[in-house]
Amino acid sequence: VQLQASGGGLVQAGGSLRLSCAASGRTFSSVDMAWFRQAPGKEREFVAAINWSGSITYGADSVKGRFTISRDSAKNTVYLQMNSLKAEDTAVYYCAARLVGYKKYSYWGQGTQVTVSS
Repeated sequence: VQLQASGGGLVQAGGSLRLSCAASGRTFSSVDMAWFRQAPGKEREFVAAINWSGSITYGADSVKGRFTISRDSAKNTVYLQMNSLKAEDTAVYYCAARLVGYKKYSYWGQGTQVTVSS
């Protein structure tokens, strides 16, 4: 599975961004998708995930109520809508995929930088 993330940028606190991750190389419905992020000097952390059909989504406590993950099977793309952004959301965001039935996310995109100015 090849993943291409985009949509990062510089935004003021309280603003919004939408990240996209285009997948190719495997049937989109055979993979669960997720977003992770890594801030400078910190470990990579889980942000949100969506199952292969889009029927199940869940997110980290730190983003609940602000971030929404979704997927468009027609476009083989997963999105992360980020609202009410905070300075602490500043990080490189990575999309990831795992085969249905597996626990590990084995496929990773190249990352897109999100910077929130306060």
